[in-house]
Amino acid sequence: MSAPEVQHLDPVEGKRRVDAGALLLDVRNPDEWQAGHPEGAAWIPMGELAERQEELPTDREIVVICKVGGRSARVAEALIAAGYDAANVAGGAEAWQEAGMAIVTDDGQPGTVA
Repeated sequence: MSAPEVQHLDPVEGKRRVDAGALLLDVRNPDEWQAGHPEGAAWIPMGELAERQEELPTDREIVVICKVGGRSARVAEALIAAGYDAANVAGGAEAWQEAGMAIVTDDGQPGTVA
């Protein structure tokens, strides 16, 4: 069986889909999340996804993001294989920030992509 086809979105399209109702899922590690994450993102580290998958919505698209797009592409592929509607942000949080979208810390202050 071949791997499911993953859509790779540029950050602007990813943000448009999130603004239209998709869930933005950050799958980076705790230290990366704490340094800064896309504003409004949900967070489940990639290593915890298997046991926390039931937290994800089945009724809307999931836009997955990591630092540069590699881990999120693998997570999006796994989610699609499990029946979710998922896409990957190409370039990850680095591209998200470069495109001018907010990266914040848990208290809402400006963050950095670690």
